[in-house]
Amino acid sequence: MKRFMQSEHRALNTLLPESLDDYISDTNPVRVVDAFADEVDLGKLGF
Repeated sequence: MKRFMQSEHRALNTLLPESLDDYISDTNPVRVVDAFADEVDLGKLGF
């Protein structure tokens, strides 16, 4: 059993941004879908 975990070098850059918001512009239509989904009451729909 290893005593220490091996991790990635801290100086390496990551492949993806920290947030998906970094990929989506402020004027992208998906923002409307996101706002709508936030307002849906899933409890009333039985979820």
